[in-house]
Amino acid sequence: MTEKKEDFESVRQIYTVLVLHFIDGLTQQAIASQLNLSASKVNRLITQGRKLGMVRIDIESPFQRLVDLEQKLTDIARLGSALVTPTVTGSAHSTLQQVGRAAGNQLLETIRDGDIIAITGGKAVSAVVDNLQPERSFDVTVVPLTGGVQGKFYTDVNHLATQLADRLGGKSMLIHAPLFAESREQRDMLMDMVSIREVFELARRAAVAVVGIGSIRTPGSSYYDLHPISAAEREGLFGQGVCGEMMAHLIHADGSVADSPLNSRLVALDPAELLACPRVIGVAAGAEKVLPIQAALNGRFLKSLVADETTAAAVLSAMESKQHVA
Repeated sequence: MTEKKEDFESVRQIYTVLVLHFIDGLTQQAIASQLNLSASKVNRLITQGRKLGMVRIDIESPFQRLVDLEQKLTDIARLGSALVTPTVTGSAHSTLQQVGRAAGNQLLETIRDGDIIAITGGKAVSAVVDNLQPERSFDVTVVPLTGGVQGKFYTDVNHLATQLADRLGGKSMLIHAPLFAESREQRDMLMDMVSIREVFELARRAAVAVVGIGSIRTPGSSYYDLHPISAAEREGLFGQGVCGEMMAHLIHADGSVADSPLNSRLVALDPAELLACPRVIGVAAGAEKVLPIQAALNGRFLKSLVADETTAAAVLSAMESKQHVA
């Protein structure tokens, strides 16, 4: 079957080009400009699409069920876009890497020279950076949305920002401050430092933000790499209705930011400060991310969601059930 033979990302790109060309009526040059591709590659993709039998009276994808799921998610969550990748059964790592590739491709289709790109740390954002394969260099500036945590490579947002800038051919500006201050007063002092304030001001003006969506329910959650706490403290968070984190801020199921001492010590932008950002791409995979994704969507923090099929379907099912109850 075609789905097994054809690489998902290649078919997905062909599908996008075919829709833009045959449905939206864009010229090949206009598509090349919009997707940051060469005109010759656009021509090749159209030719490949024809050979694969994707061009008929209408345009079909071997992954039509994913396209349908994306449309339903976009509608119910009021997103600008959604991108759903196949779930690799039995391999959470491979699933996350595929989600990262898809998010990376969306990022490359979105950015323009002169843009500011703001990012969080986390395994999902690390997967985006690892799988990024730009065809040209971009004059962009990459900045962190949070302070840093040394340790595992994916928790160090400064490391990821530097890597992303290098891959894109741009530059990075870093936050030389811890993610968690020792007190609210120290946090306020750090946020007021000129070097830190300037980077966060750039982040507030970002054209694109790439953010992970974190779980706090599982022991291996990245949040506990950022700030280890006791089992009793974890249970206390659950009792307060906290179900996930975004930009290291603990959030409730309705998307509101928790009134937690941990949040008060964060050297980071508040998720609400990204509401003005034109494109906020949330990246997540795995059953443990279903509730946190719902929370982020309820808070209207995301403009786009990239997730695997199993995770996306569970999010959609939960949101549809809640809609029916309401």
